[in-house]
Amino acid sequence: SNRTTRSNGSNRCNGSNGPNGSNGPNGTNRTNGSNGSNGTNGSNGSNRTNWSKCLRAAAMARSGPQGEMTEYRKIVIKRDLEMGVVMTVFRQKAERLTVQVIMETRQVAWTRTADKTDGVLDLSEIREVRPGRNSKDFERFKDGKDKHNDNTCFTIFYGSQFVLNTLSLGGERCRSVDSVDEAQKWLTGLELLREETLAAPTPVLIESWLRKQMYSVNQTKKNSLSVKELKALLPLLNYKVPCSRTLKDKLQEVGAKKDRLDFEQFHKFYNLMISWTSSNGKPAPSSWGERSALLHHLLQHIAALTVFASPTCRNTDKPDASAVLLHDFQRFLIYDQKEPWANDLNQVRELMTIFIDDTMRKTNDPEFTVSEFLSFLFSKENSIWDEKFSEINNLDMNNPLSHYWISSSHNTYLTGDQLLSESSTEAYVRCLRWGCRCVELDCWESLGEPIIYHGWTRTTKIKFEDVVKAINDHAFVASDFPLILSIEEHCPIEQQRQMARIFKDVFGDKLLAEPVEQLAEQLPSPTQLRGKIILKHKKVNMEGGATTKDFRKGQKQGDLDIWDPVDQRWNRHYCVISDDKLYYAEECEEEDEDPRKYQDLHCSEPWFHGRIQEGRLMAERLIYDYCAETGGQDGTFLVRQSDRYVTDFTLSFWRTGRVQHCRIRSSTEGGHTFFFLTPNLHFSSVYSLIEHYRENPLRCQDFELRLTEAVPKPDPHLQERWFYSNLSRGQAEDYLLRIPRDGAFLIRQREGEPDSFAITFRGDGKVKHCRIQKEGSVYLLGTTTEFESLVELVNYFKKKPLYRKIKLRYPVTPELVERFSANENCSSIYMETYVKPNEIEPSLPQNTVRALYSYQAKRPDELSFTKGALIHNVSKEVDGWWKGDYGGRLQLFFPANYVEEVSNSAQTDAKAQEMENNPLGELCKGIVEISMYNIQNMKNGKYGKPHVLTLQHKEQDSVQFDLAAGSLEELFEWYQVAWDVTQREMREQIQAADAQGVPAAATTAAVPPPHGQNFTRTSPEQKTKHQGNSSSLMVTVSSHTVTKVCYLVK
Repeated sequence: SNRTTRSNGSNRCNGSNGPNGSNGPNGTNRTNGSNGSNGTNGSNGSNRTNWSKCLRAAAMARSGPQGEMTEYRKIVIKRDLEMGVVMTVFRQKAERLTVQVIMETRQVAWTRTADKTDGVLDLSEIREVRPGRNSKDFERFKDGKDKHNDNTCFTIFYGSQFVLNTLSLGGERCRSVDSVDEAQKWLTGLELLREETLAAPTPVLIESWLRKQMYSVNQTKKNSLSVKELKALLPLLNYKVPCSRTLKDKLQEVGAKKDRLDFEQFHKFYNLMISWTSSNGKPAPSSWGERSALLHHLLQHIAALTVFASPTCRNTDKPDASAVLLHDFQRFLIYDQKEPWANDLNQVRELMTIFIDDTMRKTNDPEFTVSEFLSFLFSKENSIWDEKFSEINNLDMNNPLSHYWISSSHNTYLTGDQLLSESSTEAYVRCLRWGCRCVELDCWESLGEPIIYHGWTRTTKIKFEDVVKAINDHAFVASDFPLILSIEEHCPIEQQRQMARIFKDVFGDKLLAEPVEQLAEQLPSPTQLRGKIILKHKKVNMEGGATTKDFRKGQKQGDLDIWDPVDQRWNRHYCVISDDKLYYAEECEEEDEDPRKYQDLHCSEPWFHGRIQEGRLMAERLIYDYCAETGGQDGTFLVRQSDRYVTDFTLSFWRTGRVQHCRIRSSTEGGHTFFFLTPNLHFSSVYSLIEHYRENPLRCQDFELRLTEAVPKPDPHLQERWFYSNLSRGQAEDYLLRIPRDGAFLIRQREGEPDSFAITFRGDGKVKHCRIQKEGSVYLLGTTTEFESLVELVNYFKKKPLYRKIKLRYPVTPELVERFSANENCSSIYMETYVKPNEIEPSLPQNTVRALYSYQAKRPDELSFTKGALIHNVSKEVDGWWKGDYGGRLQLFFPANYVEEVSNSAQTDAKAQEMENNPLGELCKGIVEISMYNIQNMKNGKYGKPHVLTLQHKEQDSVQFDLAAGSLEELFEWYQVAWDVTQREMREQIQAADAQGVPAAATTAAVPPPHGQNFTRTSPEQKTKHQGNSSSLMVTVSSHTVTKVCYLVK
């Protein structure tokens, strides 16, 4: 059964989504907090060991003032909230609307008119109801400050993402007494209804969800649905009707008359969909039909489990006729589900009563129907979570604080990524109410007072004092165990004193300012520190030495366009120059995370051909060819995008031996788009329009015609340049090895298998393959991911990662392969400009060295590499030349004085130091060592950009890195910083060479040989020839005005 596993680990909380559960009608409920081992926040789901708490929770009064409320008072408050009241709603603008609770759907709604809602929010998604003018919504309307008092206003924070939505409401000052009472009533009532909703049993939630779907049609509170509205609604619920005839049969089965369903019929229809099976007893071809297969299996399992199972339970051939009796269900709970409470038959009976729809069957000897048993299996009452683990044993909290895992948050202030997102005090509130016991404050100097933001990035800034006040208000809402503030401080001593004063003034006695025990030999326990706020800060260097360097203080940061030689286009990146390196983040691109719109449902239909080359002529040709094969039935059709009108479509169909065309027009009204063939009949999507005319005739002046057969579109991948119908695995790998980018890809037909394909792509610098199998009309990637076409597959993985963090980025076309085949140094471009910060492997093979300097091979049997590269499987040859593997090239020579040996532990430390020093952290895409390049200002621009800097590699002329700024002034700033880096590096090399001053061997080991004066490696034959008369000759060469001494072979 579909049980829900809740998270036991601590949540990072920074910008990430909480465990939200599913959004479906019978989906599992959410977990409200992270359960660290410090015992913060148990889940608020249903009980496994004692499910009846769900029922009692709705009737129990919460602690505090509400605990004294009578049942009558609760009823009165809920009735008043259902009736609604006129309040000022602060959203895009402040306006007077009616706000009310819709009990049937368990939602808060705001409306202008009685028959249509402007917006709704779910009671189950309310996270906090905060009194007063405590949201940004009020700040946007300061003109009305005198009109609305604090005690008449409140804000509802709701949603299932980390960043919550807000609904800010206020009463009128002229009715201040009534408004204050009204606000208090809403604060009390919303919390009461939220608790009842979270504790409601699954059948109640299903009913409210179905009501919600019915009311969502045209945003009205209608109690019935037309068949047309039902057909438009079902695709939105992730269900596509197999055929119209099947739908009509099911509607007759639920007793629908005159093409309308009331709510009871709609509920029955939902139950039929859940356990829908075809006439032969097998699951219907739908995702929901898979549940009936599961039911069939479980009924067989229950029958086999108990010898005394009733005959009705054993009717596995016809699941619809099966039933699960009281004692059968009890045995199932005890022996299969391992539920100890099920030994109490009364509790089992009470549980079954909750899931039985018919009141007449709620007897002392109840039995489940198929749909009722299925509802239980997928319900929160059947959760895998054992509720006893949600309770904290206080005796376990007396150990030293260092003995516990602590639910912690990093970069707490951020609501999104670490470069461009918004900093907010609400992020602290969200994490604290989620159960975090350690949050981070990244404090920086500002005018007059310290601020908090992600330093040297474009994240927004918030006041330090506002953050401290928000922490104080919410520190112990979720737990009274100690809260740790991790202080990342970058402020001068004056503002540090200001921070200390704010901490003392705001936190007062909560702040831990003295040791709990003066002579203690271990840390205090969480119990001893209840209600205390602890400051965690770097230790002060008592000897007055230099503090740790702040690597996030780069010399320059901002947005630059970087030329991609593979894509041959400019991509915008966030860049930072720090020390002698240029770090750049991933491309700045906006991803559409919204679910697919209903208007786009036609895109996956076989009759939709998209934009056809040659338009009208090609459409006629396709229909003629198809009709020639099938006999030419009138109404054979296809739909394509219009050649002339961007938002319109064209319906092409066969009639009386020729092809005719009709324009499907589109129009927008009130923010909604609709489509039509005739002005008097509108449809919300192209899909619903076509489905209508497949059942109803299209009436024109000269004829009536019903659409019949769809002309299937030719396999769309055949038109794509990334598809190869005759390419071997070896050839595909060869193509991919020529394209030096992760994300390069192609799709090929596998040899000798017409329904089998493979996607070949680059990931982590290696070529990888993944099989795609065609089953019927569906393309299956792996075992579960289905696509209607290979084009749809490619488009999906262009937005979503296919492998780790790698998306499909560069289509490997014949033209791209030819272009890069002509580029002898394309691999050098890759290694130089797209070095990954995580390039270093987590473990090293035997005999690994790291390059101290870059080296360009002079002979075919030599190895080229860049500074910092790791060369593996090194064998130490004679005469200062070693062999090793790097960049896909195996056992080639390289000069030993260019490298240093490293170990696994040293490599791990190097990787950790690399990430610590990286100002972009994990968001870094690549690193360029500026000192290895000459800087050129392209006065005439380049690749269509007027303000361009080109970094030209000093040793490899073909390696270039092009950067474009938005203005001449900005270009000069970047140029000046980069130039200073190269000059500083040159001075350091000169000083290092001067400091050597002694044996030439030491000099050549520390400083690379000057350009053009590298050691010469002799072949074995040359070595034998010169052994007899070789002698050392000391020569002096000049490079950069520094005298260097080298030993050369005579």
